[in-house]
Order: sequence, then structure tokens, then C-alpha cells
Amino acid sequence: MKTEITGLLGIEYPIIQGGMAWVAEYHLAAAVSEAGGLGLIGAASAPAEWVRDQVQKAKMLTDKPFGVNIMLMSPYADEVAEIIVEEGVKVVTTGAGNPEKYMKMWKEAGVKVVPVVASVAMAKRMERCGANCLVAEGTEAGGHIGDTTTMVLVPQVASAVNIPVIAAGGIADGRGIAAAFMLGAKGVQMGTHFVVTKESQVHDNYKKAILKAKDIDTKVTGRTTGHPVRALRNQMTREYLKKEAEGVSFEELELMTLGGLRKAVVDGDVVTGSVMAGQSAGLVEEEMTCAELIQKLIKETDSMMKGTSFYE
Repeated sequence: MKTEITGLLGIEYPIIQGGMAWVAEYHLAAAVSEAGGLGLIGAASAPAEWVRDQVQKAKMLTDKPFGVNIMLMSPYADEVAEIIVEEGVKVVTTGAGNPEKYMKMWKEAGVKVVPVVASVAMAKRMERCGANCLVAEGTEAGGHIGDTTTMVLVPQVASAVNIPVIAAGGIADGRGIAAAFMLGAKGVQMGTHFVVTKESQVHDNYKKAILKAKDIDTKVTGRTTGHPVRALRNQMTREYLKKEAEGVSFEELELMTLGGLRKAVVDGDVVTGSVMAGQSAGLVEEEMTCAELIQKLIKETDSMMKGTSFYE
């Protein structure tokens, strides 16, 4: 399965694992890359030296390309951006900001820059500032989201830019991958399904919550504050949405979710923690290794794409 994305990123299959905060650490990233996809380490708001340590540990597990996702609002973003170069990381994906000020440094070091966007306007802006390709992420995704669905976002972004587009949001099987290709994407990014893989270090309670989830089991909190987040419904989301409807202050709402993702991922608190997951959780039915998952996805996609001229 060769596309513009596989050639650009030096990977076997056009499947990227999302850079999920607290979830996407070196065990998972290395396993995805070893299996032929592109694994990502999620830097989130972690200190730069933690990121360096993660990168070095990933290198001990794989010699294949992997990347780092940087949240540009992080207080450590400047330092992490430099570590990307110092450690020879092949790919960087970015979110929550504009990576333009790092672009020259990364490009000179041969780093491929892949911003995550939720609108056509941002996609065009990222292309102008030198992005190698883009992740167009629809509102079906888990965690922080935009408003537009994958179905309508991906083709509009693909038509608006001249660089390859990677589709994200609501994709969990070969049907979703094939659909993304038909919409104009050259690859996909997946998060929720990789959370449940054997190499994922998240608490078993988190994995079980995703495996039990049905199609209607995600909720979006924070729409009224301008910071929408998709997670599995639980006591926390119910209380948050109730208070949000009552018009309580942004500060009070923020206190409800402070440290919530860590509570779910590390401590296994799936009642009051933030169990971030996409709407595709209802499609995730079993835990398997990253290699088994990627091979399953490729087989399903090949079956769906027979008779088309998509593959190079």
C-alpha cells in the first residue's frame, strides 16, 4: 500500500498513530513504527527532557521512522522543538498553534512537518508556511476537536491545498480508511483503536471502557467555552454538561477536568476522569498487538479498494 504519504514519511503503510497526551508514549510509538505505520510520542505539556528520554527509549525499540506531536501552547514548546532536531526525529506533528517560527530550523534538519488542522483556512495557512503534509481532523475524533465532520472536512482540505492530506476522526477499520482515500486523503491518522492495543500502557480500565463503548457513548464537553473535548460519557461528563448548561464560570468548569486525563490513563479512574475517545470507539471490539491491528486494517482496506486505481 504505497501513497504519497508512505514515500514522504518513509513508512510502509499510510497509517499514523495519533499523538495522544498521556497515551502516546515510547512503547506504543515504537510498536506502531515497527509494524510499518508511523508511531508518535505525544509531548503534550511535558518537560523537554521527558520528551528527549522518550525519543531515546523509542530508538532502542525501533530503527524505523517515528515522530513527536508537539502541543504548541506548551510552556516547553521551544525546548521540545530543539530536541526534535538534536535527537534526529524524522517527523513532527503539531497542534494548538502555528509552527511557523520553528519551520526553518526543522526544514534545515530534514524534519517532516505535519500540522493537524480542523479547517480549510488553517490548512492553507500551514501550506504557506512550509508544511510537508497535513492531518485534517474531523469532529468525530477524541480529545480536543473542531466543529466540522471528517466527511466534509477532508475533501475540502484536499481540494484547497497542493500537499498530501491525512484524514483523522472516526476512522477505526478498513472501511474508514478506504472512505478516507475516496475523499482525497493519502493516509489516515488513528487514535482510539491504538489506545486498546497490547503495547499501549494505559490502565486496563481505560481499555475496557473503550471496548464496551457503543456508538452513542461519547459526549462533547466545553462547546460553550470554545474548548470542546470528546470523551466517553461518565459521571464527570454528566456533571460537566449540567454545570455548563447552568452557565457556571469557565474557571469552575476547568477545575472539574484538571488532571482528568491522567486520572483515567494512569490511575484507571474512568468514573471521574476524562476518558478521551473518538466516536469510533463503538467499532473497537478487541485488544490486539499493533502489528496485528495494522495487518487487519491493510487486509480490510485492500478488500474494499479492489478494482480502484488508488494505489500507486
